[in-house]
Amino acid sequence: MDTIFLSAPADFHVHLRQGDLAALVTQHVRKGGFSLAYVMPNLRPPITNTEQALLYKAQLQAIDPVVEYLMTLYLSEDLTPEEIRKAKRAGIVGVKSYPRGVTTNSDGGIESYETYYPVFEAMEQEGMVLNLHGEIPSDPATNTCVLNAEPAFLPHLRKLHARFPRLRIVLEHATTRAAVECVKSLGATVACTITAHHLALTVDDWAGQAWNYCKPVAKFPDDRQALQDVVREGHPRFFLGSDSAPHPPHTKSVATPSQPCAAGVYTSPILLPLVAHLLESFGALDRLEGFVSTHGRAFYHIPVAENEHKNVVIRRAPGKIIEDSWSLGEQSLVPFWAGKKLDWEIVRS
Repeated sequence: MDTIFLSAPADFHVHLRQGDLAALVTQHVRKGGFSLAYVMPNLRPPITNTEQALLYKAQLQAIDPVVEYLMTLYLSEDLTPEEIRKAKRAGIVGVKSYPRGVTTNSDGGIESYETYYPVFEAMEQEGMVLNLHGEIPSDPATNTCVLNAEPAFLPHLRKLHARFPRLRIVLEHATTRAAVECVKSLGATVACTITAHHLALTVDDWAGQAWNYCKPVAKFPDDRQALQDVVREGHPRFFLGSDSAPHPPHTKSVATPSQPCAAGVYTSPILLPLVAHLLESFGALDRLEGFVSTHGRAFYHIPVAENEHKNVVIRRAPGKIIEDSWSLGEQSLVPFWAGKKLDWEIVRS
C-alpha cells in the first residue's frame, strides 16, 4: 500500500493559541492534512462564554477560512445552564473541563464536579459534549503524582457517566491501560481521544528531554501498548485528538530552579504523515481512516460532506525529514521529532 485516500481527517483536540502565535499555528491544521479542528478554550483569559467563543472562531477563520472550527467553552464557575443553551444555539459543540493546575492555563480549573451538575444536565438535554482532562492534581497526602493522576481520575468519569448516561463524554488524551479499559467498559456515550505522540513515547522519552514533555505525561511501555492495541482493534469510540500544544522554543528548552519547562508537544504541521507512520509501525495502517476521521465524526455527529469523500491523499515517501522549525514574523516553533524521518507525505489535502 503506497497511496492512501482518506475522507476529511478531523483533529478532535487541538490548541490554536491566540495573537501572533495563532497566526502561525492555525495555518498548520491544513498543512498537517486536516480540515476540522476541535479547538481548546484554555486561552488567557479562557473562553468561558458564547460571545468569546464566537469572537475567537472569527479570528481563526480570518487566518484560514477553509478549516471547520468546532468551538468549546471552559468549564468554570461562570458557566450556567442558560449559557449552555445559548451556546448550543450558536453552534458551540462542547465544554472542556480542566482540573485546577494540572496543565497549561488551568489555574481556573475545577475542584469538584457536583457543583456543575445543573450545567451537565443542560448539556445532556442540548446534546453538547463534555471533554475531560482526565487527571487529578498531584498531592503527597494521597500519593498522587503525574504518573498515576490519570488512573486516580477514572472514578470521576464512571460517576459522571452513571449520573448522566445520555451525556456524551470524551476522556481526552488517554495515556494508560487503565483509561483504555475504563472507557471500553462504559456505554456508547463515552469515548476517548488518543494523541500521536502518546502512541510513540514512554516515560523514558521525556525524562530529561523537554521537547517530549507534555501533560498528561507519557507512561510505561505497557500503557503505550494498550493505546496501540485499541487503535489496531479499530474500536469506534477511540479516535485522534492530537493535543498539539505549541510553545515558543525558549519556554520548552529551558527550565529554571523556580520555573519548569512548558508542557506540550507540537504535532499539527506533520500530523497526518506522523499518524500514518506510527500506525504502520505497529500494524494498524488499515485503521488509519477510522482513527483520523470516521470514528470521531460519528461520535460528534459530524458526517463527511459529499465533496470530502477520499479528498485527502498521502503516499509513501521513505526518509522524509521533518523540518527543524517553522516561523512567521517573530514567532517560531519546533515540531515533535524535529530532524527525524517519516515514511509518508501528503499529496493532496
